[in-house]
Amino acid sequence: MLSALSSLDIKEVSNGIAFRVRVQPRSSKNTISGLMGDMLKINLTSPPVDGEANTACIAFFANLLSVSKSQVTITTGQKNRSKIIKITGMDKDDFLRVLASYI
Repeated sequence: MLSALSSLDIKEVSNGIAFRVRVQPRSSKNTISGLMGDMLKINLTSPPVDGEANTACIAFFANLLSVSKSQVTITTGQKNRSKIIKITGMDKDDFLRVLASYI
């Protein structure tokens, strides 16, 4: 299943990784729904108002990857459905292993 994830744009940055996501707010559940080009597509139940979807996005990845919320940052795209997420304290291989069970 890791071969399906090879199209993801995952960059190794200082102290962690950064990757692109496409968020679908107001979904029925919080989940990874697949790949969209080089982005990870996620569905969130929160509406895209007052930063609720961003907060839900951070909480979703913190829970999924078993890291603290402070290790998850939205570096770009705070007011956009396309975002770049940075996870500190994680390398690309660990990230792909976790994702493989969801894709």
